[in-house]
Amino acid sequence: MAVETFKAVSKKLPEGLAVESEVRGFKMVLDEPKEMGGTNKGMNPVEALLCALGSCQTIVASAFAKAKGINLQDFWVELEGDIDLDGFMGKSDVRPGFQEIRFKMHMKTDAPKEKAEEFAKFIEKTCPVGDSLANPVKLVLSDVIVE
Repeated sequence: MAVETFKAVSKKLPEGLAVESEVRGFKMVLDEPKEMGGTNKGMNPVEALLCALGSCQTIVASAFAKAKGINLQDFWVELEGDIDLDGFMGKSDVRPGFQEIRFKMHMKTDAPKEKAEEFAKFIEKTCPVGDSLANPVKLVLSDVIVE
């Protein structure tokens, strides 16, 4: 069994709702639009989640196309999802997260549509981000540290 532990640190920035997240020395600023109380310095976390899913699917496609007999000349994913913002804002007792995420995979290939659809199913089955979204993941608050 090859279990790998991934780690990240997210820290509030001084202005508005901006957050700097760091993984392996790479930094990314996430924020909310001004109309949501942010400073619009970056995409918001749910937008980043859509990007993470699309990026994961694209990486899987690129990594496995040749082995699956797909001549993949280009690949991209369009994603969209629905969130009832009343849940996030505490105005309603609805779920604060995505209710549904939809995506379209675009493949530039000479493979027949049936083979491309089979490859798309493989991508869905293999993408760790998609799996994490589609199946419950145990979230564990391991500590609260007051400084």
